[in-house]
Amino acid sequence: MEESERTSLDPARQADHLCVLVHGLWGNPTHLSHLAKSLREKHPEDKLNILVAKSNTGSYTYDGIETGGERVTQEIETLLQELEQDGAPIKKLSIIGYSLGGLIARYAIGLLHSKGWFDKIQPLNFTTFATPHLGVRTPLRGYHSQLWNAFGSRTLSSSGRQLFTIDTFRDTKRPILSVLADPGSIFIRALSLFKNRTLYANIINDRSAPYYTTAITATDPFVDLDVVNIRYLEGYSPTILDPDHPVTPKAAQDQQSFYTRLSSSGQGLLYRVPLYTALIALIPVATVAWTINSGIQSFRSSKRIQLHEQGRGLNGYRIPLMLTNGGNTAQSAMSGAFRRMNSTQGHDYLPESSESSDDETPPAKDAAPENRDPPESSLKLTRTTSRKADFPTLALSDEQFEMIKHLDEVGWKKNLVHIQNHGHTHAAIVVRMQKPGFDEGKVVVRHWLDEEFEL
Repeated sequence: MEESERTSLDPARQADHLCVLVHGLWGNPTHLSHLAKSLREKHPEDKLNILVAKSNTGSYTYDGIETGGERVTQEIETLLQELEQDGAPIKKLSIIGYSLGGLIARYAIGLLHSKGWFDKIQPLNFTTFATPHLGVRTPLRGYHSQLWNAFGSRTLSSSGRQLFTIDTFRDTKRPILSVLADPGSIFIRALSLFKNRTLYANIINDRSAPYYTTAITATDPFVDLDVVNIRYLEGYSPTILDPDHPVTPKAAQDQQSFYTRLSSSGQGLLYRVPLYTALIALIPVATVAWTINSGIQSFRSSKRIQLHEQGRGLNGYRIPLMLTNGGNTAQSAMSGAFRRMNSTQGHDYLPESSESSDDETPPAKDAAPENRDPPESSLKLTRTTSRKADFPTLALSDEQFEMIKHLDEVGWKKNLVHIQNHGHTHAAIVVRMQKPGFDEGKVVVRHWLDEEFEL
């Protein structure tokens, strides 16, 4: 098997820990090369096996979270069985998801748990980088929001409908993201078994997966950095925020005056005029190209899904969902157009009278199966919550508010990332390619390996 797909696979080395890396939409294994290389430099071959999933490369990510999750699960199971047959059984499992790959990973762990793998393998680290846990529906209430949400959801086949939460997953009559976050589902039960659950979220300029969805929160205090104070984590400044006190509002006297901010904005706008002029000409062309290519890819995707459902693509994983009641040029153009169109949307907020009066989410509940208690450390994970007094609540959907509640109940260590030297923070956070502008992403990866990843 190729190095880009899997590294350090000599069974004789007796590595008992497998780490799986799952790329995102329009992605391929090379997008996670820096993560894989950094893991290998930190942990030798006799300590860690690394699998970079390849079965959802490119347009195959159109095929939906469940189809992608089944493919990744099959890759994992194949390797686990292979290593076991070679006398090197895996005892610990970690799964790392980037962007859409984090949602695919959340589905895959439910399948693995349902098939009994977690009865003999310890789920250790579950980490997501810039993953849209709440989908990518724009939190706005106006007609322009509705237009964007309707258009965007119909251009990425099954994955698009799922990311915009307009799908109906099997016979649940609910979107798949809602099912993934249901406390009675196999997916939340599997997630709760991981000893360490960690996420990394860009606070600005992530036009593919904005802050609120990657950080699983109903507020966005980073809309205007001029009115907040940001505190950084010692040793990782100015990239990783202090997890205990990441942001506070500035006192009124510390904020720039209206005229100063207006002047600064005007100067910035003047410098951006050439860019905006180019975008005015480019966006219509890119939109047409995107729409045409999306139609072609969606048609191909529907055929792949049909074969998959008929069992000719690969073996299906049809399990009970609930345990209780309860990169080519066209793709690059599409990706860029998607980010540009999404970035034109701002945030809107709920009226104060409709915001929750509670300062924090409820205490975490035990979501583990009755016959197995969650690891003690899982109950101590940091829960980042939204406080009404400081920042207004975004106009999310009822389903998104429910997702936040249930995912926060499981418990996450939330690491907020401030990438300042490149506008494409979604790619920079994992150093998707080697370029100087992505160097801040290396700080993020170093923090993950030194502070969060347990061997």
